[in-house]
Amino acid sequence: MPKRKDGRYYKRVDIQVQGEHLYKDVYGKTQKEADAKALELMFKVKKGIDIEAQRDTWKYWSDKWLETKDQSKGQYKNYVSGAKHFEELNNRKIVDIRASDIKRIINRLTKYNPNTKKPSSKRTLTFIKNVAIQIFSEAIDDRVIEFNPATSVKITAETPPEKRRALTKIEQGWILNTPHRAQRAAIIMMYSGLRRGELIPLTWNDIDLKNKTIRVNKTVDLKGKKPKVKKEAKSSAGLRTIRIPQRLVNYLKKQKQDNVLVCPAASGKMMTASAWRSLWKSYMKELNLKYGKVKKATKSKFTHSLPITIPPITAHWLRHTFATLLYLSGVDVITAKEQLGHADVKTTLNIYTHLDKQFKEKNIEKLDDYLEEQIF
Repeated sequence: MPKRKDGRYYKRVDIQVQGEHLYKDVYGKTQKEADAKALELMFKVKKGIDIEAQRDTWKYWSDKWLETKDQSKGQYKNYVSGAKHFEELNNRKIVDIRASDIKRIINRLTKYNPNTKKPSSKRTLTFIKNVAIQIFSEAIDDRVIEFNPATSVKITAETPPEKRRALTKIEQGWILNTPHRAQRAAIIMMYSGLRRGELIPLTWNDIDLKNKTIRVNKTVDLKGKKPKVKKEAKSSAGLRTIRIPQRLVNYLKKQKQDNVLVCPAASGKMMTASAWRSLWKSYMKELNLKYGKVKKATKSKFTHSLPITIPPITAHWLRHTFATLLYLSGVDVITAKEQLGHADVKTTLNIYTHLDKQFKEKNIEKLDDYLEEQIF
């Protein structure tokens, strides 16, 4: 067994590629280790593994995988962003990357995501993990590696869930009492449960104030630069007619119908993703200026750079508020499912079960408070 000057043993293996002899040296600290590596290499050759391609880096396969994606779709940006989280592996050979490498990155993102400056949600972590799985799969399909290390990585129970809740009565008052261009959108979502993608293409013809209904017959895809209206919903259940409360009817009767769209962009056209973000950011600043916990002196001097101290109200919070109002008013779960446009009643039932537990706990707390006040 030949021995190198550096003390390592090596063995030359004859691997045939398309009928041609190709020799490859393997190394080990001992003769036994070198023999084992030579045997492993021969097994890989017999299985059809592309030995020469095993020198390719993670970046090579990441870029190759991205090339298979449609760059014209908005989702492509998400794929690029997902792959970027693995940049520290770029110069590593893909055959040398282990599950522990992927797990280390996922665990770090669990605590802090550099894109959001916050812990990653379970949904985000699952997407990033799936990006790694697909990149490894690209190499597996080309017979470069035999198994997918990313599949064994688990998203732990410690992953912070996405925070979704209903607005309190006080917060609902903020929405009702603060004039702003976004107020109309916020009030409609809060009292109808419309998703953002259902609200943006909504027209005045879709609203029947006499019969107190809103017809949801289209959605908008905001992933590209231009909004794309679809005559379909997230599911077949999404196409529905919503019964709206009299409070929303009264509010809408006072609104000017000066555009076909109920909630157009400032330009009068349908809102894009960036237009929505800009509108909502402005709205949150206005609410923060009026209700945030900032000193009056500070408010008067730095109105545009005030720290946001109010809760991060989102479109989904407003939709969840509507679900909560349905629950509190005694609307049954089947009717609520139809109003919210859930594809599966289990989704609605999970919301109702959570609310049931939440409000029962509050009722028990009332009993505790009552007993504490009793004097014996």
